[in-house]
Amino acid sequence: MKPKLSVFFAFIASLLIACGSVLAHHGAAAYSDRVIVLKDATVTKFQWGNPHSIVMFDVKDGKGNATHWAAEAGRPSVLSLIGWSKTSVQPGDVIRVYLYPARSGNPVGRLQKIVLADGTTLRDSQLG
Repeated sequence: MKPKLSVFFAFIASLLIACGSVLAHHGAAAYSDRVIVLKDATVTKFQWGNPHSIVMFDVKDGKGNATHWAAEAGRPSVLSLIGWSKTSVQPGDVIRVYLYPARSGNPVGRLQKIVLADGTTLRDSQLG
């Protein structure tokens, strides 16, 4: 094989490997394909940062026991284009959360949207 052709194929192979890693990171296999709704969720923390923003919140069961949840959203540069800001949700806010829960059963998920107490809907940049 000619040296230039070998270099070309090596370059293409490295691109394919890199693309596979990127797609694997953004795959949705870890999450269910059905949305669940968590009502009366109380925000405990909102991390506005890259590569993903995170909304953390508590949901109480019928006995008053809280389950601590975390929902992954998009990056700030995209969220800000669709109405979010770093102050969109604050600890203590009561929200309704729509998310794709983890298949593992852990209380984490991929955010679809949240509805604030005033009725404002904030959608996720990737799935909402």
